Amino acid sequence: MNPPCSDFTDALLRSVSRSLSLCNLTYLSRQTIDPALAAEQHHAYANALSSAGLRVHLLPEQPSQPDSVFIEDNAALLDELVIVARSACTTRAAEKETLLPTLEQLRPIHLIQPPGTLDGGDVLAIGKTLFAGLSSRTNESGIHQLESFVQPFGYRVVRAKVSGCLHLKTGVTCVAPNVLLVNPLWFDREAFPGFEVMMVPPEEPWAANTLLVNGKLLLTARAPRTLAMLRARDYDVVPLDISELQKAEAGLTCLSLLYRER
Repeated sequence: MNPPCSDFTDALLRSVSRSLSLCNLTYLSRQTIDPALAAEQHHAYANALSSAGLRVHLLPEQPSQPDSVFIEDNAALLDELVIVARSACTTRAAEKETLLPTLEQLRPIHLIQPPGTLDGGDVLAIGKTLFAGLSSRTNESGIHQLESFVQPFGYRVVRAKVSGCLHLKTGVTCVAPNVLLVNPLWFDREAFPGFEVMMVPPEEPWAANTLLVNGKLLLTARAPRTLAMLRARDYDVVPLDISELQKAEAGLTCLSLLYRER
């Protein structure tokens, strides 16, 4: 049994940048983004985390950093330490500098160094196992450094190839103990033996990115068939409209860094 890391006390969020429409895009075509509507949806997301029992800490907007609302990409925050990411997307390099003072108050800091690259969205923590996605944003050197940082604390790192989407957690998340919700087209399922697997309907490919927090499962509101499938199993699902943020390739996980108070 691999219990999910889903019991948290706090959430760290970053306000939506007014320049969100200039975000980086890899797999989606650019659409018109309304930053005001994105901010409303982000506020509803923060309220959902608060309703799940978390203290929400909202960092100020970074007007010159369009992608900064996707705060999870900047770090992998564990109970014992925080690994500060180094994205292959060079235009996002400045984001971690504004975040470091906050992270340094939470945990000991470990920095991914060149030539390594790693995004927090490629690190799926389930118990003491970290599934690390080899993606366009995370390379082998980055995962090797991650491994060296976490092994002294009893973690093991399992590599999983990612293709067709931005991050590992775009295609797979944990929705209950030992149960995964997946889009099987986007990652290497062989890296996840022993799990029960639920597949999202083909017409709802983005629904695999969920956020399990304190017994509540956050899900994009634009996945009615996935919602019905999860509720049929009595999961406490909270649908959220993040459609404006999804135009920027957002998922529910990337909008926060969750942690337990020490």
